Amino acid sequence: MSADTASPAKRAKVSNPDSSFEGDQSQDFDSATQKALEDIDACQNEIDALNEKASEEILKVEQKYNKLRKPHYEKRNDMIKNISNFWITAFMNHPQISAILDDEEEECLHYLTTVNVEEFDDIKSGYRIGFTFSKNPYFSNDIISKEFHLANTGDPESNATEIKWKDGMDLTKRAQQQANRKRRHGNGRTFFTWFNDVSDPSADDIAEVIKDDMWPNPLQYYLAPESFVDENGVSDEDDDEEDLDDSVVVLDEDDDEDGEEVYEVEDEEEEEFETVDFVGGEEDDDDDGVEVIEDGDDDEEAADEGEEEPTKAKTAVNGSSEAPVVVNGSKEGGGGE
Repeated sequence: MSADTASPAKRAKVSNPDSSFEGDQSQDFDSATQKALEDIDACQNEIDALNEKASEEILKVEQKYNKLRKPHYEKRNDMIKNISNFWITAFMNHPQISAILDDEEEECLHYLTTVNVEEFDDIKSGYRIGFTFSKNPYFSNDIISKEFHLANTGDPESNATEIKWKDGMDLTKRAQQQANRKRRHGNGRTFFTWFNDVSDPSADDIAEVIKDDMWPNPLQYYLAPESFVDENGVSDEDDDEEDLDDSVVVLDEDDDEDGEEVYEVEDEEEEEFETVDFVGGEEDDDDDGVEVIEDGDDDEEAADEGEEEPTKAKTAVNGSSEAPVVVNGSKEGGGGE
């Protein structure tokens, strides 16, 4: 089909200098589509205006409640000071923070007494994370802080307090010495190397974790191990019970008429249970669970003793009282005299 005989359905480029539609004008639209697109764009502008207004109001609400929460945070920090090693315990129980703590840093953070997160009045402009330490052998600073804010260019920017390490106690240098080994399994980042790193504030995941996860409710991480036990029902008693031999069943005391402790032992070969009631003396059993009585000098005396004290050795096999008795290598019926 030639260009001279083009179909009237072919879309014609619509040029309307008065149109407010800012779409791709290089495309060809028919008049109806162009009008619909302009209406959609106008509607979207109204939605964007509402979203911007909502953001401003949400910001005001956040600022209001940040001020209301502040005295509660301060009160909570005062109470936390009464619990030794609260923050290091909470850090060690947090999966992401504990992942960057090495052994020496863990020892250092035992001197950490207070953590504080302060959002600026203009929440969009940034926040500050402060760490307060008691006197310690590692550095002389009482407070170190890391701050995040917007630079004059509008890009995120951060800075951190210079840590005044004592002689030979710079943990960042020690971490650097081990960095090559650690990088084989990860990025080699530790708590204090994270603190000093201000190269890419927009990708500072640890700062976000402390601000948005740890700071709002540190108690849940301090109590994390106890909560895990309660929720999963795991305890030392459960472990002890699992160690019991399944082949031995301890019966209740009421099951034994003589008040003696009774054990029910599973016979693995014959899949039977042999109930043995021991009153006194020693008893030797053969592999078949049959009572064996050693032959003495006087067989009749042994028989008489068996009649006088019938409770000395009783053996029931398969629930029957007529168990075979072996005397001098021969078997006799248990029901005889």
